[in-house]
This record gives sequence, C-alpha cells and structure tokens, in this order.
Amino acid sequence: MKKIFVLMCCLLLSWNANALEVSGVQLADSAHVGSRDLVLNGAGLRTKLFFKVYAAALYLTQKQTAANAIIADENPQRVALHMLRNLSDEQLLNAFNEAIAANHTKAEMTTLEAPIKQMTDIFHLRKEIKVGDVITLDYLPGSGTQISLNGTAQGTIAGEIFHHALLKIWLGENPVQNSLKLKLLGGN
Repeated sequence: MKKIFVLMCCLLLSWNANALEVSGVQLADSAHVGSRDLVLNGAGLRTKLFFKVYAAALYLTQKQTAANAIIADENPQRVALHMLRNLSDEQLLNAFNEAIAANHTKAEMTTLEAPIKQMTDIFHLRKEIKVGDVITLDYLPGSGTQISLNGTAQGTIAGEIFHHALLKIWLGENPVQNSLKLKLLGGN
C-alpha cells in the first residue's frame, strides 16, 4: 500500500512539473485546432514598460525552434493570448497594427489592408478586452485565421498571408518583444 501511495505521489508531481505557468496563468500542454492536436511550442510574458500585458502561448503540430519555419508552416497553429491587463479595442488594435507594420514593407501593408480591416471590425465588436480574457488566433489551412474570445469564435479572416503577418508580430525580424520571441520558440 505504501508503494502505491509513493508511486501515485510521483506521478502527480511529474504531471505538475509538465504544466507550464506564465505569470500565474496555467497553460495547457496541448490544444485541439480543427481536426489536429497541437503541442505547446513555447510561452512567455508580454510586457510594456513595467506592465504585464498578456501571457502568450504558441501551439504547433510539432515543436520547432526556427521562426521562419514556423511562419512558413502550413499546418494548423494557435497563438493564445491570456490577458493580464485591461485594454480597449483601440489599444489592442494599435499594438497589433504597429507590430505588423514593423515587419512588412509599404507594398506588403497594402496587400494586408483588407484583412487588417476585417480584424479591426472583429475587435470593434468588443470595446474592451479584460483581465482573464483569452484571445485565440487559430490558423486552419484552407479556411484562414479564426479569432476567438474566451472560446467563442468572433470571425475568420481568409488566407495564409494574414496568418503569416500575425505570426510576425511575435516571431518576425522586428518582434514586439525579443524575450517573448525567444520563449515562443521554446527557449529559456
């Protein structure tokens, strides 16, 4: 009986050791997107000045450490943003738009105008993103990027180009935060 108890304690402790926590947010080791199971590639904290903004998690079909390979990957993917600060829709959209612009030429930004407008329309439906809200950006090949808030789909933006643009916010040449890029790529 004592051996069974010790074995159960070891199993429970090893299970908890696999769970990843970022700034108090427990992140799942996997996610189901479309018909695929994805694994947690990496996760980190987005800060601005000294404020915690969100815990970000990147889920892929298999672990990868090269940003360009992840951006080019045409398999289902998820970026999950666990909000740690209240933001207005304008604050969130401005941050996304600035980060997208930092990673694209003016010509590329012209091709992104329509999908960025769609994203803007989706977030304008919600005037404020609150602490505890979870935004998921799920890429489904052939369908596009589904934006969900707290598990409820808000809209889908067609095409892989927009998805690649979103990923560049965190994984591009000019990421929104270098330390977050490293964490999403599985680094310490």
